[in-house]
Amino acid sequence: MNGLGAETQFHVLAVDDSIIDRKLIERLLKTSSYQVTAVESGVKALEFLGLVGDEEFSNSNSNSNCQRVEVNLIITDYSMPAITGYDLLRKIKKSTSLKDIPVVIMSSENVPSRINSCFEHGAQEFFLKPVRQCDVNKLRPHSMRAQKTIPNLNKRKPVQECLSPDRTRTRLNE
Repeated sequence: MNGLGAETQFHVLAVDDSIIDRKLIERLLKTSSYQVTAVESGVKALEFLGLVGDEEFSNSNSNSNCQRVEVNLIITDYSMPAITGYDLLRKIKKSTSLKDIPVVIMSSENVPSRINSCFEHGAQEFFLKPVRQCDVNKLRPHSMRAQKTIPNLNKRKPVQECLSPDRTRTRLNE
């Protein structure tokens, strides 16, 4: 299983309103031996995470479908109806129990100001759609960090192996 045991399998919540993009990211993540839960909206993601509105469920049984499932990473589309990926990112980062979960934003639009806003509000990565296997490979340090807390794994490699002139990514300098 690529070094991830079943009991310590890295769990990714994938959020996208497009069934095609959702199935693509789900397949790419499963190919990399990640456990994947895919949902079709920001609202469904908040329900899955135990967040409704701005309130967190803290071991209450007020929502019978709300169960504490450990999620190690959230990957979400930027543009979705009702709750955008950007709104989802902000709600997660405001949550006391979820703020440390890495969030990756995906978008088919390469808008530098939007990308920078995502990084400023806590996004770990920004992927241009269609997401490719080399993008998913960049999640490996996050999965390693989930297994062991090693401070040096937070360093990003300066070279991005899958960039082409038509797929540039603006990165916020850390």
